[in-house]
Amino acid sequence: MPPSVSTGELHRVVVLALPGVIPFELGIPYRIFGKSRSSTGRRLYEVVTCTPEPGLVSTDADFPIAVDLGPETLAEADTIVVPASYELGPVHEEGRLTEPLAAALAHARPGVRWVSICTGCYVLAAARLLDGRPATTHWSSVDHFQRLFPTVKVDPDVLFVDDGDVLTSAGVAAGIDLCLHLVRRDYGTAVANDVARHSVVPPHRDGGQAQYIRRPLPEPQQATTTAARAWALGRLDRPISLSELAAQEAMSVRTFTRRFREEVGVSPGQWLTRQRVERARHLLEDTDLSVDQVAREAGFGSPASLRQHFQAAVGVSPTAYRRTFRSGAEALGGASVR
Repeated sequence: MPPSVSTGELHRVVVLALPGVIPFELGIPYRIFGKSRSSTGRRLYEVVTCTPEPGLVSTDADFPIAVDLGPETLAEADTIVVPASYELGPVHEEGRLTEPLAAALAHARPGVRWVSICTGCYVLAAARLLDGRPATTHWSSVDHFQRLFPTVKVDPDVLFVDDGDVLTSAGVAAGIDLCLHLVRRDYGTAVANDVARHSVVPPHRDGGQAQYIRRPLPEPQQATTTAARAWALGRLDRPISLSELAAQEAMSVRTFTRRFREEVGVSPGQWLTRQRVERARHLLEDTDLSVDQVAREAGFGSPASLRQHFQAAVGVSPTAYRRTFRSGAEALGGASVR
């Protein structure tokens, strides 16, 4: 976790606005980080915007944006966010930084956390921050990006990639998912859910969820699997069979499985596991239940099963996750961990 998070100081997020920036993506960091609050209402992030050459910055819309702060602002960042831009010339065409952009990025201090939204990853890759590392970008740019940066391990089928101090997201709205993921990583699920609720967006879409699934819209009168999913979410603490899920929609198992995958993008079993992991997250953060009890409440049945699935999804054990979250909560001086 970044130093400012672990020490309880206000975490400084600097957004780099480049020529041709997309206004929607430029606004995501402030909407998510800027509205994050502790349980006592304290601000958790300071969000500022800078540009290599202060003044009017062109956008891909019919209006420019005035940015007063220059590149020296990057030296004060704990996290640097690079949204997508479409006037980067050599960055997109040759995979190299322009002199002004290279000079701007040189202000960043060692240990800063780098984040890109959509094709903002071209800037990170051109700066050699992604060499040999996993990353993602907008599905329509995957082939071009991979040709331009062959050493990057591009994953075209995810919403975002968290590689510790460097994180990349897929196109447009996936930037919201990534920023919420960072809030969750920094300060826990309760804070991230509160921001999502105020932003009227889903609190969690797994980073491994496919970013682009070719499927037709359902016919107006066609049955969906929505009711089955709602039914399952209220019963995660017990075994749930595929036949039970199908019965909620009065479908055969075969039809239900096909319809579920069309709508959600994963199998019912994979979806259930993800929901149980998310339930375990909440319990580890917000209760003092033992790992055995968390395993039962989340429907994993045994601590071994919980550890296996939690480690695979989150990257750490349940015990390590709780320890990290609570140390971060203590730094907040008032986050609710009961």
